[in-house]
Amino acid sequence: MSTEVMDKAPATDEPRLRGRGKPWRERFFELSLWASLAVGVVFLASLLAYVVVEGWPRLDSRIWSNFPDIIDPTNAGAQSAIMGTIWVIGFTALYCLPTGILTAIYLEEYADPNRWWNRAIEINIQNLAAVPSIVYGILGLGIISRGLGFGQTVLTASLTLSLLVLPTVIIAAREAIRAVPQSIRQASLALGATQWQTIWRQVLPAAVPGMATGSILALSRAIGEAAPLLLLGGLTFITFNPTGVQSQFTVLPIQIFNWISQSRAEFTALAAAAIVILLVILLAMNSLAIWLRNHYARRW
Repeated sequence: MSTEVMDKAPATDEPRLRGRGKPWRERFFELSLWASLAVGVVFLASLLAYVVVEGWPRLDSRIWSNFPDIIDPTNAGAQSAIMGTIWVIGFTALYCLPTGILTAIYLEEYADPNRWWNRAIEINIQNLAAVPSIVYGILGLGIISRGLGFGQTVLTASLTLSLLVLPTVIIAAREAIRAVPQSIRQASLALGATQWQTIWRQVLPAAVPGMATGSILALSRAIGEAAPLLLLGGLTFITFNPTGVQSQFTVLPIQIFNWISQSRAEFTALAAAAIVILLVILLAMNSLAIWLRNHYARRW
């Protein structure tokens, strides 16, 4: 009995001897992570506090009920920009989400990875996700606005932003579909379901949380874009709400850019108030994503 204990003792002590120099490295790495997190949180909190304090005098009903006014900034609002943002992002979601999800289903469930065109599609999707937004603005201006003749309208802006966020939607949807265990598919097929029935009734419901989160994050990027819309000719001063996809438009980032460029201090407060409104819309979208993720989440 004693011989067995002596034989096992070095084996249990050896890991302790090997790990004797590691704890300080682990502690240093953990402290570095916490310090990085603290720096980011502090800067974000400072920025949010500055924006709220700066825009607090104008955070009232005038900001969403009145139209922009260059002459009298005390009564100016951002109703046209808020409604334009809702129109543009709504149609962006209508265009890019079905296309992105269907593309992800094809690439994950149907596409043969050995085919050269499927590999080319995957490579292009990954590359397009890193293209600067201004390039999509040039594409939208040259092809959608002028080439197709859609002009400076809500339709042009929505299609351009759809192209901008489409790679992100596809990648997020593919990851969500890939996370569904293969055993679920195999069990469904073994019970006699077709491949599409398996995808529709088993894979997609399980992938909804991941797809919803990725889609909302992609739309959150689109809602804050100003460069491609400025290149498309989005109006910086507009005093009417869009009435359809052929209407001219402005959005909150463009309106904020316009007010920031003004010299009077009243416009700075207006810009800060509009930033708060934009953040509220973003928080509402992210809250919806969190609710969808929690509601449809499944544990395997």
